[in-house]
Amino acid sequence: MDFLQALLFLCLSAIPLSADNASSKARSCSDVRQFYSGKGFTLNGVPQTEISGEHLRICPQGYTCCTSAMEETLSNLSRREFEGLVREAGRSLQASLNAQYRSFDTYFTDLLNSSERSLQESFLAKLSSLYSKNAPVFQDLYTDLRRYYRGSAVNLEETLNDFWARLLERLFKASALPQYTLTDDYLECVAKQTETLRPFGDVPRDLKSKVTRALVAARSFVQGLTVSGEVVRKVSQVPLSPECTRAMMKLVYCPHCRGLASVKPCANYCRNVMKGCLANQADLDTEWQNLIDTMLQVASSFSSDPSVDAVIYSIPLRISDAILYMQENTEVFTSKVLQACGTPKVAGTQSSGSEERKKRVNPASTVMEYKPSPTAGVRLEMQISDVSSKLREMQQYWVQLPAALCSSKVAAGAASDDKCWNGMTKARYLLEVMGDGLASQINNPEVDIDITKPDMTIRQQIMQLKIMTNRLRNALNGNDVDFQDASDDVSGSGSGMCTGESCARNGPRVIVPKADSTRYYNHPENKKVKGTGTQTHPSILLLLLSLATLLRRR
Repeated sequence: MDFLQALLFLCLSAIPLSADNASSKARSCSDVRQFYSGKGFTLNGVPQTEISGEHLRICPQGYTCCTSAMEETLSNLSRREFEGLVREAGRSLQASLNAQYRSFDTYFTDLLNSSERSLQESFLAKLSSLYSKNAPVFQDLYTDLRRYYRGSAVNLEETLNDFWARLLERLFKASALPQYTLTDDYLECVAKQTETLRPFGDVPRDLKSKVTRALVAARSFVQGLTVSGEVVRKVSQVPLSPECTRAMMKLVYCPHCRGLASVKPCANYCRNVMKGCLANQADLDTEWQNLIDTMLQVASSFSSDPSVDAVIYSIPLRISDAILYMQENTEVFTSKVLQACGTPKVAGTQSSGSEERKKRVNPASTVMEYKPSPTAGVRLEMQISDVSSKLREMQQYWVQLPAALCSSKVAAGAASDDKCWNGMTKARYLLEVMGDGLASQINNPEVDIDITKPDMTIRQQIMQLKIMTNRLRNALNGNDVDFQDASDDVSGSGSGMCTGESCARNGPRVIVPKADSTRYYNHPENKKVKGTGTQTHPSILLLLLSLATLLRRR
């Protein structure tokens, strides 16, 4: 009987103890309710105290303050916030590219404008009558140079050849064969002798070589900046996959459901999630770096002898040299023209035009001297230095982005390795950090990725980078690039750079190739891809991409 009494006593004593344990497990959800309400969501259905978490599909299934509906709502929120952060990072990069585009475009446009003003002023002073009557010839030359630079379908070689042919017609008509009537057909025959008789000496050939190299490089360079911005815009708009949405929810908001709102994610855990979700973007790295490298080479070529400013500023001088050469050799050239085109009809009476042809321009009066602006070289060096610095900063953007998004303001530091959120609880994260790119994510423990199915939008942008790099390499060799009118190929907007018909007025056209080359990764057989934990050092630009805002919202 004493034994039964003792057993009953123990049972009765255990009842309040079990109640106390149940009470201790059912902690208040006031913090979660406040957080959830702060995000703008209704509190209907949000528990007052913790409940069992068997219903959770993403977060660990322990005691929780999150219902299934809350988990889904927060999962969608994490997706929107992450996509917003990637777009914001892209906009920062676009802004930098756009600023460099505007800066160089202003610089090069000023070069052309200054060169044309110099020609007008000097020719009006020294060749007033000749220039006034033939001003459209010179104006059309600069108009075509601007159109070519801005991406119009202008054949630069034909433009320069046409300029010299038209100039020869005007000069021949003004200074040769005053006793003859020069018909349009005869003058056309004269113009055709430009290449064979070389009335302007070596100037046309020399000027063509230098001007073509300068303009091809300049047009390709601004094209590279524009295409880069378009690539960033399109890649930054790629939506988050369902697998990444789950991973982001687990990283960012599952700690709230577990009552660990103040605990930051472990740094390596965050990196694995970001590397997995940005794996396709990281595959841009090789072609992106190739493009930046080539743009840096083109930028450097602007200051090589002869520099781009010296070439553009010297156009008036070289035209003056050509006119002087022809005037000094008029008699020799005229005799060759008579042999090639025949003798024109003798004029019945000398017209006012023939009187003007008697008035030869004094060759000495056409002598011009090239005096470069003392600040021109300095401005060019500053331009090259600034754009090169900015391009180097963004060179590793795509592989540095995951580390930038997992900065110390977002993820726990080294001192808190054992006091951080590891996806399950507050403890050290022991798993390996994956490498960069899609193929390296085969064993990513945080994001389930099919590495045999790359994102097609990003593959298309990789092809654009390859094509643009090839154009720039051609430009380095002075080879013209075939920029077709592809205004219909550009889809979307938002880069802040030139697209469509407005390019004729505002800037070089965005040329988007229609060609597509899709590259797939084969699934490695019985091979585990080892990630590297190499530390990256984000540039100043990337430090702006912190997720501090996201953590503050948690």
